[in-house]
Amino acid sequence: MSDERQILTAEQVAELLQVSVRTVEEWRRTRTGPPYRKMGRHIRYLRAEVLVWFEELAGDE
Repeated sequence: MSDERQILTAEQVAELLQVSVRTVEEWRRTRTGPPYRKMGRHIRYLRAEVLVWFEELAGDE
């Protein structure tokens, strides 16, 4: 699977962005974080979308 299509867990997103899992969960709860998908009962993120979200966030500062 190419990097941009890599599917990540909340734990992997937290590691990638160097934040806590709790922060990622709070972003999801408040709908302020990167886009995610529900796969059954599981929450997953596409790596490319997380990175785009982060770049856009950094551009707002």
